[in-house]
Amino acid sequence: MKTTVYNIGVEATIDVIGGKWKPIILCHLKHDTKRTSELKRLMPKITQKMLTQQLRELELDGVVNRTVYEQVPPKVEYSLSTYGESLAPVLELLCLWGEIHVQQRVDIYHEDILLENKELS
Repeated sequence: MKTTVYNIGVEATIDVIGGKWKPIILCHLKHDTKRTSELKRLMPKITQKMLTQQLRELELDGVVNRTVYEQVPPKVEYSLSTYGESLAPVLELLCLWGEIHVQQRVDIYHEDILLENKELS
């Protein structure tokens, strides 16, 4: 088994939740259990392949639970695991910082930025 070495704790965090899509997925799951189709609708720019890949990685890291219901058609739901729920304060701060950052760019640089989904905060 290969040894992983981190120089600082944030490296381990980024290893699990880093990237463009994982924090967004986690923010959506922080609010409620979601089906794959619901997540896709909330994140229209993500491909189905990428969404599936990111959910699998989060599941392997123990951050997300995947529940399969034996029915026709099959139903699969994703939720934060108890371990994943421990990320809630981190996700809240990331969302808040992003909202402040957007407002600062609008106020100071007069950029045309729209924060469409305030549910993430």
